[in-house]
Order: sequence, then structure tokens, then C-alpha cells
Amino acid sequence: MRLLLFLFTLISISTFAQSKATLSGYLKDAETGEGLIGATVYVDEIKSGTTTNVYGYYAISLPVGAYTITYNYLGYEALKQNVDLNEDRVSTIEMKPDRKLLEAVEITAEKANQNVTSMDIGVEKMDAKFIKDIPQFMGEVDIIRSIQLLPGVSTVGEGATGFNVRGGNIDQNLILLDEATVFNSSHLFGFFSIFNADAVKDLTLYKGGIPARYGGRLSSVLDVRQKEGNSKTFAGTAGIGLVSSRLMLEGPIVEDKVSFMLAGRRSYGDLLLPIFNKDFKGDQLFFYDVNAKINYKISDKDRLFLSGYFGADRFKFGNDFQSYWGNTTATARWNHLFGPRLFSNFSAIYSDYKYSLGVPEGNQAFEWKAGIQNTNAKADFTFFPNPKNTVSFGVNSVFYKFSPGIAEGLGDETIFDQVIVQDENAIELAAYISNEQKITPLLSVQYGLRYSYFMNVGSRVLNLYADDKPTSEEAIIGTQTYKKGEIIKDYGGLEPRLAVNYTFSEFASVKAGYNRMRQYLQLVSNTTAATPLDIWTPAGKYIKPAIVDQVSLGYFRNFNNNTYQASAEVYFKQYQDLLDYKNNAELLLSDHIETELLQGAGRAYGLEIQIEKVKGDLTGWISYTLSRSELKIDNINLGEYYPSNYDKTHDISVVAQYGLSEKWKFGGNFTFMTGRPITYPDSRYVYEGIVVPNYTNRNGARTPTYHRLDLSATLTPQKKKDKVLFFINRPDSWQSSWTFSIYNAYARKNPYSIFFRQNEDNPQITEAYRLSIFGSVIPGITYNLSF
Repeated sequence: MRLLLFLFTLISISTFAQSKATLSGYLKDAETGEGLIGATVYVDEIKSGTTTNVYGYYAISLPVGAYTITYNYLGYEALKQNVDLNEDRVSTIEMKPDRKLLEAVEITAEKANQNVTSMDIGVEKMDAKFIKDIPQFMGEVDIIRSIQLLPGVSTVGEGATGFNVRGGNIDQNLILLDEATVFNSSHLFGFFSIFNADAVKDLTLYKGGIPARYGGRLSSVLDVRQKEGNSKTFAGTAGIGLVSSRLMLEGPIVEDKVSFMLAGRRSYGDLLLPIFNKDFKGDQLFFYDVNAKINYKISDKDRLFLSGYFGADRFKFGNDFQSYWGNTTATARWNHLFGPRLFSNFSAIYSDYKYSLGVPEGNQAFEWKAGIQNTNAKADFTFFPNPKNTVSFGVNSVFYKFSPGIAEGLGDETIFDQVIVQDENAIELAAYISNEQKITPLLSVQYGLRYSYFMNVGSRVLNLYADDKPTSEEAIIGTQTYKKGEIIKDYGGLEPRLAVNYTFSEFASVKAGYNRMRQYLQLVSNTTAATPLDIWTPAGKYIKPAIVDQVSLGYFRNFNNNTYQASAEVYFKQYQDLLDYKNNAELLLSDHIETELLQGAGRAYGLEIQIEKVKGDLTGWISYTLSRSELKIDNINLGEYYPSNYDKTHDISVVAQYGLSEKWKFGGNFTFMTGRPITYPDSRYVYEGIVVPNYTNRNGARTPTYHRLDLSATLTPQKKKDKVLFFINRPDSWQSSWTFSIYNAYARKNPYSIFFRQNEDNPQITEAYRLSIFGSVIPGITYNLSF
């Protein structure tokens, strides 16, 4: 901690070297009042400037004098302001959208060469407007499916939850919704995500060069921010599709002071299926989302944000099966200015993920319930000492409660007894500090340090094993009881972060990055793709936290006046103490799960190339990823490196959008991926007349190659001037559109997995069975309305 204080003091000294004044304020959208994230504030006289933070706030300290300030945000009209800076001055700017520029540029909302000049390496940003134009499955706008088209991001297949980043498992992604952790981002077993694009303002995916303020995961951070609510006028969007319908309303409660956003979405499989088949009557088959947010400007120095998400999936098929899983999050954030140069944000965050399955009635009736909760308190600060340095620092504390499962019979006829797996509790503490420094006009660095400390705590009865090694259930020699709050096992360590940008010109730069990350909770699964019923387990006496060191190097180049953006990045990741499972592991409802797990090393490395066109009628990108992801664990494949379940050697994505006219816009995307690793049986034996396959070469084979083409067309008629709702009656208030889509346009039967079974006619023959989730063209149509 002394080192952190010394660094902070050293950076601050220059602030008092001469008489200075600070220009600060917020940059906002003039039509909605939303803060503009990453907008630039450029000072002509010093040929430098700063950018706004995630709340749209900026501050820059300069020697007293006269300056010309340029405010710039791509898609908005640039503003120039002459400022006599003789004392601290607050200048909040409302920027107007540039309609002509918005028609030409739709991929990003930053200055044209931000990809070259920023410190971001391995960082992807997308706005909801562009995502809505990407062809989607059954016409449903989906954030998770959209980011899978980016370099370095993949999935193990259709119908799989989550996503994989740079050779990491899906649990290695920290998914945040208004700073609240989301443990499962999928609806309908992975076909859709929980993020309603109408409620999303901004999203950023960090694949490398992860800032010090983030921690707890090894591979990536997906930071999703909800809309703050239109503080100027009432507005909304709505949509009706084949799978679901949605509605989002926003507007001022008190103009320019208090605003709200409320969004809802529901699918209706349970309503439509009985129309075609009466056997589905009374069944449940739907998901729903509710997003809510209130933005309250208490004063010029204080703002309060309250936001929440509530969503779930419910399935019930007669008396045969029922399941449920859902997320609940709540976030309260208070922005406070301790002075123009010190911005603070205090957050109280709650996240709850629950899931269950069972049989509702009969002699086999039972219910299994499990979940994970966390409560997080954070304090984050940004200090602007001078134009060359921006310092961020903060602390946070998280309390976890893990509920691996309770299963019990239902009704008097059930044959099931009650099974309870003990809850686990843990506390994670962290502190960080980082500085983004402009050393010269060409060289910038961002360096930081994070310290994390994790405690697995009681109350809990812990198994004891012979030689302190959980080799099997038979090795249990006793138990030890820990009281409430008593530390069972603790871990901790430093996590350094570094990013460097050397800019050759306004069009070209080289960037390098390094980060160490620790992950104290991991997903336990011996299935190919995680399901909503997989188990999160914390580090403890017998399970160590996973650690990764990642280095990356990239070249960024823009062409034709920033019309084309090109990048090439290489990376290497070295893992410690990754989890894998023993052959035939039994993971559910186990009170000795550590005996079913193995830990070892891993590595991932690759090359990512992307070329984007961001201006003109035709926009989009082509990306190619060459990568490997491997594990090395004793007792598996003779202790040699073997491919992980999510290793994809080649991954190509082509995304294109073409604006034919003001009414018609066309889109298409093509994906090609190497088949994923799979374990084939290499021998078999007969036990009591049953042929049993034997698996020894973990992930030694691959499924066939995956490729798919999706197409879409959007028709946007002229705006209507009708009164849409009783409180909205203004010109050009109603804009409708129709989106037509085709998923899997040439009906490719992509393999999800290969299974092995005995031949029905000759049990002595073991045959392979190829499972495809989709094998035909899937059309979609959505009607959208904005007002």
C-alpha cells in the first residue's frame, strides 16, 4: 500500500508547481441528456486533451490563460469554445447529433482515429444501434451473439450458453450490467441473451490490457451500461417478433433533473404452441426481462443512479419436467465531485442467480434448487492532476454465498429422500490504482496495480483426507467444523497491469499490454457447453484460485481518412491451476466435489486480424482469428498438453451492412470455424453383457467444420406525425420499421456434438451419432416502433 500512496503522491506533485485552473463538466446528448462516454476534449494550445469517463464527466487542469477548446464525439456536431481560464470553471456541453454524419458512420461513437490513439489493446466497443442491424436468429436482437462475430470471441456451438474469449472458458468472462455481476447471460439454453438492446446504452469488451479497476476473471470483461433515461422528453421503442415482444419507455420525471427508463420483454412460446398442438396446453415455455433505471441530478456535484434487472426462464412440460433459472440485480450509485479534479463513484450492488429443476408430480416427483448470491460495496475515484495524467484508484468488498444444491421429494408418493449440500461463504477484497500518462506526444502508457484478497469462510463442516489429498471419497478420514466467519483458507496477491501506445502518426500506432488476473470462483462442468444448472465453486482448502499472465502486441492502422480501420494483434496467455474433471466425474449434489476435480496448467495463444469500413453506404468488417487453447493436467493424456473443449484453430467472420436508400438497409454475416475438440472412444469392454466404451485420449478428435450465412433486410418507411401515446404529441414522433431475416441461409447442418451408442440391431456395434441443433433455414420477422 505504501507503493500505491507513493505513486499517487508523485503524480500529484506537478499540480502545485504553478498556478493552475481546472475546466470540468459533463458532455451530454442535447436531445436525450444522456452522458457521452469517451468524448474528446481537445485544447488547441497544448495539442492535447482528455476524454470523458463512463458518466460523461471530464476535467483538465491548465495554467491560467486563454484557450480554444474543441469538444468532439463522432456522430455529433463538433463544438469550439474560447475560454478565459483564470479560475476553476464548470462547462457542461450539450452536443447535437450530426444527422448527415450519423447516416455515414454507424459502427462507433468516438473520434475517427480513437482506435489508433487510445490506450485500448484487445478492446472492442459496440453500440446498440449497430447491433440492431446485424442479422440475428429469428430476428431477435442479441448482444452476446453479436460479440461472437468479433475477433478472438467464439462459442462451442448453437444452443450453448455464454461465449469464449481468447481460449478461455465461459466462466472466465466477467459480465457486468450496471456494475452488477451476471452469472448466466443466456435465455432459452443459449439461443438468446438476457440483454434487451433497447435498454442498453453502451457496451465494452476487454479481451486484453484489462484496466486495474476490474478483477476476478481470467479472460475478459463485458461491461454493459443501461440507458440513463431521456431527461428532455418522453420517448420509447417497441417491437413484435416471432419469439418475443418488447417495450421500452423513458422520459423526465422532472425535466433535466430526474429521468427514468423502464423496459420489458417476454417470449410467448407457451401462448403459441397450444394453438398448433393441444398437448402443450398448460405447459410453460417462456422467458422474460425487466430493466429499470432512475437518474437523479441532486446538484451540480451529486448524482444518484438506481438500476435493476429482473429476468428468468420457466419451462414445464406436463408432469414430466420443470425448470427455472433467473438473474436479479440491483445497483445504487452515487457520483460526487470532491472538487473539479476529483470525481468519485460509490456503489452498492446486489446480484442473485437461482436455478432449479425437477419433476412436479408422481412417484418420481422431486425438486433440486441451487444458486449464488453476492453483495458488493465499491468506491472508485478518478483524479485529473494535469493534462498528461489521469489517475484512477479505488477499493471494493464482495461477500459471496454459494448454494450448491438441495434436492427433495415432492408429495407423499415420491421415492426421493432429501439431499442437502452445504452452503459455502466467501469474502473478496480488492484495492487498485492506475495512471494513464502521456510521456511524449507520441508515447503514452497506462500502468496500474491491483491487490486482491480472498477468504473462504465458515460456517462449514469440511472433509479431511489422508495425506491432505482429496483423491477419492474413500480417502476421507474425518471432518473439521468451522464457525461462522472463521477463515477456512485464504489467498491473495498483486495483479500488475501495463499498456503502452507508441503513435507513429495520427493514422498508425503500435500497442503492447500485460496483465495478471486472479479468479477465485470457477464453474464446475463436465459437459461440452455450460448449462443453467452448472455449479460455481469457490477457492478453498482443496481448490486453488486460477491465475493467468497475458501479454499482447498490436499494430493499428487507418486508411483513406479513417474510412478503413485495420488491426493485427498477437497474444500469449499462461494459466495456473485451471480446473478440469476426472473421467466419469459425478458433480451434481456432491458433498465431496473436490474428489472429482483436477487442477493443472494451461496456455492460449493466437493472432487476430480485423479490417473495418466505418464510413459510407457499405460498412462492416472482416476478421480472422488463429488460435490455440491447451491444458496440461496430471493423470489426463499422460500429463501432456491437450486441446481444451473450446479450442478453435481458425475463426473467420464477415459482417456487412449496406444502406441502399433511406428506406432500405441490407445486412449479412458469414462465420466459419474449425470444429471443436471432442473425445472419441478408442476401445471398449463388455460388462454383464453391456458394451461400455473406454475413453483415454481427452479431446483427441474434432467435430466437422462449422459455417453459416445469415441475411437481413430492414424497411423503414417515412416518419409519422400521429399522436402515439397520450403524453407524446410532437412532430416526427413515430418511426416504424420492418426487419426480415434469414438465419442459416443455405441450411447447413452444423454439428453440435458427436455421440456414441450401441446399434439397435446389433448391440456389438458401437456407432457414432451426429447431433445438429439446426439443419434448415430459419426465417424471422420483427416489427419495430420508436417514438
